[in-house]
Amino acid sequence: MQINTPFFKQRAHDALADENLQKALAKLKTGFPEKRAIAVDRMPEFEELRNQGRDLKNHIMEHLDLYLEQFERKVIENGGHVHWARTADDANQIILDICQQVDAKTVTKGKSMVTEEIGLNDYLEANGVQPVETDLGEYILQLRHDHPSHIIAPAIHLNLEDVSEAFHANHHRPKSNDPAVLMQEAREMLREKFVAADVGITGANFCVAETGSTIIVTNEGNGDLTQTLPKTHIVVTSIEKVVPTLEDMTLFLRLLARSATGQEFSVYNTLSTGPRREGDQDGPENFHVVLVDNGRSEMIGTEFQDMLRCIRCSACMNHCPVYGAVGGHSYGWVYPGPMGSVLTPQMIGIEKGGMLPNASTFCGKCESVCPVKIPLPKLMRHWREDEFEKHLQPKAARYGLASWAFFAKRPTLYKPYTRMASWLMKSWAGKDGRIKKLPLASGWTDWRDMPAPQGKTFMQAWKEQQKTKTGEQR
Repeated sequence: MQINTPFFKQRAHDALADENLQKALAKLKTGFPEKRAIAVDRMPEFEELRNQGRDLKNHIMEHLDLYLEQFERKVIENGGHVHWARTADDANQIILDICQQVDAKTVTKGKSMVTEEIGLNDYLEANGVQPVETDLGEYILQLRHDHPSHIIAPAIHLNLEDVSEAFHANHHRPKSNDPAVLMQEAREMLREKFVAADVGITGANFCVAETGSTIIVTNEGNGDLTQTLPKTHIVVTSIEKVVPTLEDMTLFLRLLARSATGQEFSVYNTLSTGPRREGDQDGPENFHVVLVDNGRSEMIGTEFQDMLRCIRCSACMNHCPVYGAVGGHSYGWVYPGPMGSVLTPQMIGIEKGGMLPNASTFCGKCESVCPVKIPLPKLMRHWREDEFEKHLQPKAARYGLASWAFFAKRPTLYKPYTRMASWLMKSWAGKDGRIKKLPLASGWTDWRDMPAPQGKTFMQAWKEQQKTKTGEQR
């Protein structure tokens, strides 16, 4: 996937002017967040589960090497194979080698953000292996030569008309805007792919160290068909997905579904523990797990280690006002929203990903809904500091900050100038107290009105409060 993060501003500007995208994003604002709130209200112990999830993830990160080695031993004991991939290129070559060993021409794929991260589809196609996405959203995107804009609802940026057009152009059937008809059409087209596939590739939501099992959590049956019908099953996942026990896994499953879609549990929670054994009715003959690092181990022991707690629920982006306004493609790479604003600079470098940590209002909603309490605003601020120290910020931003610092360090200048600025903004406001156009702030006022300052300045209010406290003490 091409890296377009340096063009975030332009892509965001285009997204705000895209009527079809705004129509699709409007559904997000009243969908996942409301369902999550209802699910959380029904579970009084949810906050305690969040604390347990945070603490367990911290424990895992402190002993990550031990749990990964235990997982590897168990997979091998079960008859499977484990492959270690330090980079995306390593992972792609390992997967291609496995496909070539079994002379695979077609592979079916379940939804996997890690395979998006490493660019697996393009790599396989370039080497004569045809990947077929079987998650409905991913399948639609593949037909359109498009990329996911959301980590659990990859085609959320599309409308029904877009899907109908893609199916008509690729399936050569009569066009329909009936969701039931489109769903049945997708089933019929994919069924033959499932049967013909030489290899099935899935991700893994978690890897269980005590049993050597992997689990996929889905709301479609495609994942089960992808990993049980082909003779070879390849699990592609990242190193931080390991958990110590099955009981630990169930803790995260309780957090995951409620945080992601507002369900108490996802429809399919499917464990894979090695290849088919004697007496098994189905399952692959060969079972491989590819554990991808791709920069994650470099986060251990740094201020960004907390990001490795992420269980990919999407709650942060579902509640993010920036994501809700510009969508996932504006972020320019695999991971959008607040979690992507922290993870992307780590993977592609702050030089290319520096725009993303700045694409935040720091309202804190992302941290408040994260099921494992990742301090996302703090981590984005760390990236902003890194960007500033490396002189990577635009000159306008640096000069603006330097100007503010000049006045902030000189209270005798700062106080009158802030009073003057407040008065000017009030004078520019209409009767409704909102500013339609503001110099140097067109990026805001082109799309929304800016509220005019109300009441006194902070310094004035603080001074009065201190006087009141002094009087009470007397």
